[in-house]
Amino acid sequence: MGGGAKQGKTNAGRFFEDYKLGEVIRHAVPRTVAEGERALYHALYPARHALHSSDVFAGDCGLEGSPLDDLITFHVVFGKTVPDISLNAVANLGYALGRWLKPVYPGDTLSSESEVIGLKQNSNGKSGVVYVRTTGRDQTGEPVLQYVRWVMVRKGDLDAPAPETTVPELAEVVAPEDLVIPEGLTFADYDFTAAGEPHRWGDYAKGEVIDHVDGSTIEEAEHMLATRLWQNTAKVHFDATFREDGKRLIYGGHVISLARALSFNGLANAQMLVAINGGAHANPCFAGDTVRAWTEVLDTAPLTEDIGALRLRLVAVKGGESLAGDLKGDDGKYLPHVLLDLDYWALIPR
Repeated sequence: MGGGAKQGKTNAGRFFEDYKLGEVIRHAVPRTVAEGERALYHALYPARHALHSSDVFAGDCGLEGSPLDDLITFHVVFGKTVPDISLNAVANLGYALGRWLKPVYPGDTLSSESEVIGLKQNSNGKSGVVYVRTTGRDQTGEPVLQYVRWVMVRKGDLDAPAPETTVPELAEVVAPEDLVIPEGLTFADYDFTAAGEPHRWGDYAKGEVIDHVDGSTIEEAEHMLATRLWQNTAKVHFDATFREDGKRLIYGGHVISLARALSFNGLANAQMLVAINGGAHANPCFAGDTVRAWTEVLDTAPLTEDIGALRLRLVAVKGGESLAGDLKGDDGKYLPHVLLDLDYWALIPR
């Protein structure tokens, strides 16, 4: 007995050279979600959308009860992928073609799998970008969420040959006819007073910009709690020695949830996320940053007699004012104060 540490049983994570185009990765540890998830989510973020808060409100909208917040589904499905996709990530770069396909309720069990759909080594030869299409499923095997993301991953062996570059062609927007309305959902008898605002689909116009006014300062403890809650094991979020600056990077999904919750002020009736058209984590976020948000209405689409969709550009910035302004400099890069640039569809009563 004794001796040095043994190797071979622990998982050091995949490096860029370990991915193969077309490979399908079934991620470990399916997870049953419960009401505790909702309570913790509302403790972490100022989330107040009525459909995700009240069984009575959701029942009046034709659902069997209040589904868990759409971003809980996203975080849980995403978290399953981290040990296989982004454990050795430098940064998560963006999203596209995301669709929520079925509401998730307390008691459902979620699992994830990802297909490698693109590879591109960076010019420095030290890292590369991996593109994956991830599908989250419930205990019946039905898909609840699907999205594409791309992540920059370190190389473990700098001498490993670069793969043939394959960058997938991705549509810029999910077409309105491809948006999935949950079975039974209706806003025919929608209670605007209970929801918190009177604004309906027809009150929003393309090009309108909404300043969400409020800000929220991120604490070290809350982002650590969030990444543990979502079982996100990426080293950049936990290990202060992993980055040269000695800081733990805030999980990008934490910023998404925070900005979405802040958007309640002005978009209280944008009840359900149904698609992510595209998104970028523009700059790193750290504990102590104060996040503010604004939204631009990019498009509107009628779906049924009582349900419409808004295509929204949600921008999160750190410090200062949240009012819309320039996002990129003359060099085409995001300005340092921009944290998130997210393009999504949401359902709202007509």
